[in-house]
Amino acid sequence: MDAPATSPEQPLPDQLFPDPGPEPTGPQRPAPASPPSGRSDDDDVRADRPTIVYTDGSCRGNPGPGGWAWAVDNGSSDSGGEPHTTNQRMEVMAVIRALQALPGPLHVVSDSTYVVNCFRQKWWEGWKRRGWRTTQGKPVANLDLWQQLLDLALDPSRPVTFAWVKGHSGDRMNDVVDLLATQAADLQ
Repeated sequence: MDAPATSPEQPLPDQLFPDPGPEPTGPQRPAPASPPSGRSDDDDVRADRPTIVYTDGSCRGNPGPGGWAWAVDNGSSDSGGEPHTTNQRMEVMAVIRALQALPGPLHVVSDSTYVVNCFRQKWWEGWKRRGWRTTQGKPVANLDLWQQLLDLALDPSRPVTFAWVKGHSGDRMNDVVDLLATQAADLQ
């Protein structure tokens, strides 16, 4: 049986966890005292580390039946759809649903420049400053969803960051959410 294919960007398991070498010899320092309340120092590190969530939207026809999906690698996922929508609405909805479902700091990975650039290039600041109008003076499309997403993503009680991934490029998790969103659209 052939070994599973891996992406050059994704390290192999032995690259993630290199051999630590031989066990140390000689005098050992005592282990540090555990923090109070039965918590470990690792809990504090994990609490600050964002969950990486992949999101995607799909539409059969544009407009047409659409689907959205989000997934955490080796973790939870969800998907859903609407009978008459657009691809952009489903891209935004995927992020809204992920932020509603997942607690704590999040790092959202999306193939939607529409979603990612809104945050990375701070389009939303200009939209608000111009009374929810684009630089061309047109009303911001999907304002109902953008307002929900901005409330969630800009909540000061938890950090949310965004990254773009090229769609249909072999990124395993992007392919997973693409499949889930497409299946959800097909069910509409």
